[in-house]
Amino acid sequence: MAYDAFVLLSFGGPEHPDDVMPFLRNVTRGRGVPEERLLEVAEHYYHFGGVSPINQQCRDLLAAVQADFAAHGVGLPAYWGNRNWQPMLADTVAQMRDDGVEDALGFATSAYGGYSSCRQYWEDIAAARAHVGPGAPRIAKLRQFWDHPGFVEPHAEAVRTALASLDPAGRATTRLVFTAHSIPVSMAETAGPHGGRYTAQLNETARLVHSSAAPDLPWDLVWQSRSGPPQVPWLEPDINDHLRVLADKGVTDVVVSPIGFVSDHLEVIWDLDNEALETARELGIGYARAGTPGTHPAFVTMIRELVQERTATAPQHRLGTLPVWDVCPQDCCQAPQRRGPR
Repeated sequence: MAYDAFVLLSFGGPEHPDDVMPFLRNVTRGRGVPEERLLEVAEHYYHFGGVSPINQQCRDLLAAVQADFAAHGVGLPAYWGNRNWQPMLADTVAQMRDDGVEDALGFATSAYGGYSSCRQYWEDIAAARAHVGPGAPRIAKLRQFWDHPGFVEPHAEAVRTALASLDPAGRATTRLVFTAHSIPVSMAETAGPHGGRYTAQLNETARLVHSSAAPDLPWDLVWQSRSGPPQVPWLEPDINDHLRVLADKGVTDVVVSPIGFVSDHLEVIWDLDNEALETARELGIGYARAGTPGTHPAFVTMIRELVQERTATAPQHRLGTLPVWDVCPQDCCQAPQRRGPR
């Protein structure tokens, strides 16, 4: 099938203090999150001047992708639309329609399967097209990329760099700690057509990064950024609880690698560079946080290669063994039951 545009699909984030609460209300709409919890999370944004770095990171990534497309003869104009803040995807789809776009390829800034990390982007696309109405371009989402070399190797390189910042004398008691966004256990159990896809993919990414970066070190996959009510089970352990367990086991140094993320946006820099770092300091553990792909050349190349898979029958570049597909099954990653306002 021929495509005539590319669109970057992302989460969005506030770019001014006045944006913070409207943004958070967009994120949590229909989820029954109390106002006091939103005010608590808002303080994380105000700590950084009310600006999330994610939008600028998307601008930087889009510019790098456009330059790479031009250098390799990929003649697709590039657009960008968000789920929760400007530029909103519906506005982007309207602009694409006005520009004459009919069939576009969408790249979501999430490598993994699951409701919020994959299926919800399909829903975003459908809602944006419905909002625009007649003439709205079709958008086909590119496949998940948890095991693509262009995603794995930037993470592995970042782990090696972080390890080099620690005292080599402590290597025998150093541990790798991979993190990803926690989700409700019920959502994890229904991720993918047969369940468990989110955690399975993350474990495979962790194994691949570990094998490339530091195969001699032990590793764990833990979770961060929990935001749900305490009575709802979410994936555990939390990074901070896990650091306490490691300290009790005699671990002296950790490298924390946020493999669940493609850029150093606010959840990464708040949860890991503030909270987890503070926990490690309290415990006397040496702490180094590995970076994320961002605009790493291999990651930018990966995006082009995913486009070429669809447009030029190029081969898939993969390191793992879990199944992958271009179009998700209809019953994949069912939406969670939402609570009403409380």
